[in-house]
Amino acid sequence: MPDLLIELFSEEIPARMQARASDDLKRLMTDGLVAAGLTYDSAGAFATPRRLALSVEGLTARSQTVREERKGPRVGAPEAAIEGFLRGAGVTRDQLTVKDTGKGEAWFAVVEKPGREAAEIIAEVLEATIRNFPWPKSMRWGAGTLRWVRPLHSILCLLSDESGATVVPLSLDGLTAGDTTEGHRFHAPDRFSVTSFDDYRAKLKRAYVLLDPTERAEHIWHDASQQAFAQGLELVEDKGLLTEVAGLVEWPVVLMGAIDESFLGLPPEVLQTSMKEHQKFFSVRNPKTGRIEKFITVANRETRDHGATILAGNQKVLSARLSDAKFFYDNDLRVVRTEGLEGMAKGLADVTFHNKLGSQAERVQRIEALAREIAPLVGAAPDLAAEAARICKADLQSEMVGEFPELQGLMGRYYATEAGHDDGVPEACEMHYKPLGPSDEVPSSPVSVAVALADKIDTLTGFWAIEEKPTGSKDPFALRRAALGVIRLVLENQVRASIQPLLTRLVVIHYLNSRLGEVETAQVSLRDVQSGEITKELAAKKTIEILGTSVPEAVADELSARATDLLAFFHDRLKVYLRDRGIPHDVIDACLAMPNNDDLTLLVKRAEALAAFLKTDDGENLLQGFKRANNIVSQAEEKDGVEYSYGADIKFAEDASEKALFSALDAAEEKIAPAMQAEDFSAAMEAMAALRAPLDAFFEAVQVNTDNEVQRRNRLNLLNRIRRLCLSVADLTRVEG
Repeated sequence: MPDLLIELFSEEIPARMQARASDDLKRLMTDGLVAAGLTYDSAGAFATPRRLALSVEGLTARSQTVREERKGPRVGAPEAAIEGFLRGAGVTRDQLTVKDTGKGEAWFAVVEKPGREAAEIIAEVLEATIRNFPWPKSMRWGAGTLRWVRPLHSILCLLSDESGATVVPLSLDGLTAGDTTEGHRFHAPDRFSVTSFDDYRAKLKRAYVLLDPTERAEHIWHDASQQAFAQGLELVEDKGLLTEVAGLVEWPVVLMGAIDESFLGLPPEVLQTSMKEHQKFFSVRNPKTGRIEKFITVANRETRDHGATILAGNQKVLSARLSDAKFFYDNDLRVVRTEGLEGMAKGLADVTFHNKLGSQAERVQRIEALAREIAPLVGAAPDLAAEAARICKADLQSEMVGEFPELQGLMGRYYATEAGHDDGVPEACEMHYKPLGPSDEVPSSPVSVAVALADKIDTLTGFWAIEEKPTGSKDPFALRRAALGVIRLVLENQVRASIQPLLTRLVVIHYLNSRLGEVETAQVSLRDVQSGEITKELAAKKTIEILGTSVPEAVADELSARATDLLAFFHDRLKVYLRDRGIPHDVIDACLAMPNNDDLTLLVKRAEALAAFLKTDDGENLLQGFKRANNIVSQAEEKDGVEYSYGADIKFAEDASEKALFSALDAAEEKIAPAMQAEDFSAAMEAMAALRAPLDAFFEAVQVNTDNEVQRRNRLNLLNRIRRLCLSVADLTRVEG
């Protein structure tokens, strides 16, 4: 069985596209080969800045002959239909047979597709792959019609086995497949021939090309770490940058340079960001001081002076870049020292957050009021939370964040410290954006938590108020991320609060804010609205003052519906979050159906306890017993047209198991009620588990729907008591079982 080697050699492929491109090459080629009848043992794809390569091992030499039976027109069909079938199947009339289809007789033909040589199939699949390659961006060059990410120079396509290697015949837009390639652009530019993948890989290495991007990345990391360690320093880890740099070079040469002393006073994050974004340099840190003192650059060639000239040029460019950063930083510090962060933040009044939600300055005012309100719930001082909220967005007006937007928040911490803020306020300036994703750090300092929650809740309620919700895969304002951030902040800090009234009130505030300019005579005070609970009636009253509408109830109902929809959005995000932690969707639904489902911490506590309970034998069996009891009572209520909820009486109990179940229910109720009051769901479910044995014994010994009407009603009321008790802990009707 032969092996296949393909190389598509071009001008430099952008580093960000290489991994996806190698995967696409492998997928398109292997899928195409299999669809055409070839099989293979394994395949691997590789990328360097100038080539995509694919190795397929154990490829079948020829596709098999395929015979298939095709059904044609019915017997007696028009001659034109039969002739068309003959042409399509490639057979003659004497090759047709007649078969009964169950709906009458029809013509059938056996079509035989002979097998084809692998080389013929490979040429077809490779041409289709090249012509339809899914580059994010592509170009044409010269007079041809072919499109590629950069001009394509050559195609290598070889089939090799024990007898040798042969070139797969392929000509494409002036390019003819061959068995040659090039090495490193400077060290080994001459073309050379190869006979197999192993030969190809070995000769490339001798020609100063490391084919495997993983090998290049490991080489860079090893050499860089060793050079830093030799000088008592440590390399700052950056996996994204490592992957990118490995895609910029074919023969990585690691060089370490020094940062000028005049720049070492810059925050280490500024140095790291500037070097990464502008120069693709790695940062080297002094572990004793925490300062970034040196940098690592990766060249694509070896030089006689061991990189001295390259380093000198890089240091010159780096000094110019860092001079800009130092200029921005010094200017920002001057503003902070003279005007404070609130002075820096004045320009936010001229920055529009959203045309319906006002400026950034107006948003900061809302966050301040909300942070002050949230502070007691998270153990923060309200004044400190408000102070942090007032300045948390100030660094958006700084020159440093203007140059490096990714430093927002972080620079706020530095500037807040410089301005004399303390007691957790500087940390809140940095942390209030977090968490930015499912694995990002969650703030734990009370002031940071208060401001982070206020920031995200203000965003969510604002966009819900103006009906700018995520749709499908579109989420331009990252509202799903904001909701997950609220969930993680609440759960990981064990925040206890019912959020539905807060969401409703904030939706009303945003709604009124968005319409203040529509009616010149509006006299409503938003400060009054923010100061207390917004009832449905008050919302209607304020809305009629703003809009002059005669149907305030309809508007109030709509606002309430939007807030309810936002809570449902939180619940949907929470389901995803809990499913990732192993809690089934039906368990979550059973807890969502219970009261106080807007207290997310309480909701998760209930769900975790129920999930753990249902994993036990007692829990699983009790669930089946509950479902049986619920079904019997529900069917009887539907049949009889009455509700069996008037209380069962032990004096009508005849069987010992029936009396034992009464006693078990009495004991369980005594434990479950206080446990639920104390929100001890584990204890409540443990007490509920004690019902399993007496309930099983009851069903074994007693017939519920007996002919004795008194006994039947009493037993149905007893089962309803079980149903009611179980449903007081969780809605078990929603649990699959």
